[in-house]
Amino acid sequence: MTSEPRPNNIDLDISLESPIWADNFPEYAARIDDCFDQIIWQVPEARNFHKFLHLELSILLTDDDNMRNLNRDYREKDKATNVLSFPSLSEQEMVKFLVDGREIPAFPVALGDITFAYETIKNEAAAQGKSFSDHFCHLCLHGMLHLLGYDHLEDDQAEVMEALEKKLLSKLSIDDPYQD
Repeated sequence: MTSEPRPNNIDLDISLESPIWADNFPEYAARIDDCFDQIIWQVPEARNFHKFLHLELSILLTDDDNMRNLNRDYREKDKATNVLSFPSLSEQEMVKFLVDGREIPAFPVALGDITFAYETIKNEAAAQGKSFSDHFCHLCLHGMLHLLGYDHLEDDQAEVMEALEKKLLSKLSIDDPYQD
């Protein structure tokens, strides 16, 4: 972890929609904080965060039923998934604000929303022989990187995103999730 404090212009808005999270993973907020701190201090697109008047990232912790509805409504896939990311910034805004650090708006900016489904993450972690916490952190970083413009649709994009995920996870003492 870094010893540098997070800029005070950034808020993580964590909404607990399902009590299953607090009942089974009470350290969820601390793990989200750990992941976001790695994003802030290690990812180039976050280097201009301190210039914003105010930045907000919204996180929803839910269950498979709600996630299935969201996945169906927004991605036309009628099944639960582990994580969904909804960036608020356009590709042009990401380049202008985050990459170049120019024309920073003089109003609060939402980075976007990330939603996690407890049961799917739990089942995936068990099937892959990973701890829930480690798998959640991987997905948390993955979702945050999507909000910063990273993607994995093309092989070259996937390589860049996975390499960054591995680097960030290693800073959290979490093993490479792509290793067989």
